[in-house]
Amino acid sequence: MIDVQQLTKRYGDKTVVDALTFTVKPGQVTGFLGPNGAGKSTTMRMIIGLDKPTAGSVTVAGKRYAQHPAPLQEVGSLLEAKSVHPGRSAFDHLTALARTHGIPRRRVDEVIELAGLQSVAHKRAGAFSLGMGQRLGIAAALLGDPEIVMLDEPVNGLDPEGVVWVRNLLSRLADEGRTVMLSSHLMSETALIAEHLVIIGRGRLLADTTVEAFIQQAGGRGVKVASTEPERLRATLSGTGVTITSTTAEELVVVGLDARQIGALAAQHQIPLYELTSQTVSLEEAFMELTSDAVEYHGAQVATSGKAA
Repeated sequence: MIDVQQLTKRYGDKTVVDALTFTVKPGQVTGFLGPNGAGKSTTMRMIIGLDKPTAGSVTVAGKRYAQHPAPLQEVGSLLEAKSVHPGRSAFDHLTALARTHGIPRRRVDEVIELAGLQSVAHKRAGAFSLGMGQRLGIAAALLGDPEIVMLDEPVNGLDPEGVVWVRNLLSRLADEGRTVMLSSHLMSETALIAEHLVIIGRGRLLADTTVEAFIQQAGGRGVKVASTEPERLRATLSGTGVTITSTTAEELVVVGLDARQIGALAAQHQIPLYELTSQTVSLEEAFMELTSDAVEYHGAQVATSGKAA
């Protein structure tokens, strides 16, 4: 488990992480999300002792990272895939890490096979593609067979097969009861992997909830229903807590009843339906809505016109 309590980091007058408190629990994948500049990388660096907090505390498996005698066997992390000496082979890099922690040679062979690096194991890491560098970084994170795994953008640079491999790997680790923390900008992929979300913006906690609850809370778009008898349907569905709006002459959007309830009421009153669709938001849409006021870096709006320059 990762336990973060009132964690704060300041650089001069700038507060990068501001009194963050959250827990990453075992047995599930937790997505750690936020816009660029939100403080995600700084938080992850403090978790594994690379940065010292200005205030607050963070423990992994009940201790500060530096207090573990063999931290690689407690916490496996990937923060920067290219943090490997370019002149070393993948095998030599992993072997050096293993020797510092008393990890047997056979484990090096296991993670090389697990990460699909057999064909390049003895090639210089400096010649690796971004995707191969990611695989090597994940192999290093798993080398100590840790109970806690923390990965920053693990699918960056991977091909579709590699993305699916990471997705299945993290799900399996969580199913084994391990603590898995994933930071990613790919909302669609996070929605497929994560069960829980910790979202920050400008260094502050914005949400700490399940993926399902977060999307439902941001949803509010109701159910689109179409009928040849829209007025009868409107009268049938109207009630306390139900809001009904029209999109076209025969289409309604209903908030306050789910699709099953609407279908049952329509059948009960013999009202024909030819469309019944839940209007839900994606994780990306919900994330963008929540963090709209916490984005530090905005792209410029480009004006276009029909005139030639």
